[in-house]
Amino acid sequence: MAPPSAAAPAAVIDGAAAARTIYTGLKERVAVLVQAGVRPGLAAVQVGDDPASKIYLRNKVRACEEVGVYSEVHKLDAGCSQEALFVEVEKLNRNPAIHGILLQLPLPGHFDADRIAQSVAPHKDVDGLTWASLGSLVAGRPTFEPCTPAGVIALLDGAGVAVDGRHAVVVGRSVIVGKPMALMLMARGATVTVCHSRTRDLGEQTRQADILVAAIGRPRFITRNMVQPGAAVIDVGINRLPDGKLAGDVDYASVRDVAGWITPVPGGVGPMTVAMLIANTVRATERSRS
Repeated sequence: MAPPSAAAPAAVIDGAAAARTIYTGLKERVAVLVQAGVRPGLAAVQVGDDPASKIYLRNKVRACEEVGVYSEVHKLDAGCSQEALFVEVEKLNRNPAIHGILLQLPLPGHFDADRIAQSVAPHKDVDGLTWASLGSLVAGRPTFEPCTPAGVIALLDGAGVAVDGRHAVVVGRSVIVGKPMALMLMARGATVTVCHSRTRDLGEQTRQADILVAAIGRPRFITRNMVQPGAAVIDVGINRLPDGKLAGDVDYASVRDVAGWITPVPGGVGPMTVAMLIANTVRATERSRS
C-alpha cells in the first residue's frame, strides 16, 4: 500500500481495532481447545502496586475473558522476599492448568529482575523474555516472540506497510522492545539501524527511516524534523505527563502532518501488546497438546 499523499495527514493505525480482529481468530482456536477438554490458562505475577502495572493487568484480564482464556493474578507484597517470588513462579511452572506465565515488570528495586525472569519455564514464557526465548529469536527460530515487538509487526502488516527491503530505524535498545524489534524487522527483510540516547545526531539517522519505531521512554521526543516524509512511525512509548495525561515518545500532533502512517498513544501499540500475550498463551496451549 502506498502512503497517503504528502498533502494529507498520516493514516492512523488503530491498534484497538487490530486487536479486536486478532481476538476474533483466537476465539475460534480457544473453542477448538475447549472442545478437546483443554482451556488455555494465563497467570500473571505482580509484586507491589505499580499503577501502570494495574492498568495493564486489568486490560489483560478483560482480554482473556473476551477470548475465553482462563486467567488469574497472583499479587505479592512489595516487601516480600525474592525467594517467595521464586516459589510462586515455580508453583505456576508445575501447574498443568497454566499454559502461560507473565511476570509483571517493573519489580521493586531489591529484586534481581533478570534472574527471576529466567525462572519462568521456557514453554510457558508467553512474554518471550527468557534467554531461551530470546536466543531462539536470534537464531531465527522463535518460540515466543516478545509481545510488544510482535504487536508492532502485526500493525505494520495490517496497515499494508512494506517491510522487506525497507530501512527501519529503532530508537531504543532495551531487551523488552528495542533489541527484539530489530531482530524481527531483520527477519522480515528490513535493513535495521538501532539508535539510543547516546547516538550522535539522532535526527540524521531517523530521517533515513522508511519505518521508525520509537521506544526510548521520553515523552514527545521524536519531532517532525526527525521524520522522513511518508515514513511509517510506530510509537511504543507510554509516558505519564505532570497533568496526568498520557503521551507517547512521538510528538503526535506535529509528526502526523509529515508521516505516511502513525500510531496514536493510547490506542496504538498498547492494545496489541495485550493481544500478542493472549495469542502466545493460546499457542502455548496448542503446543502442550502436540
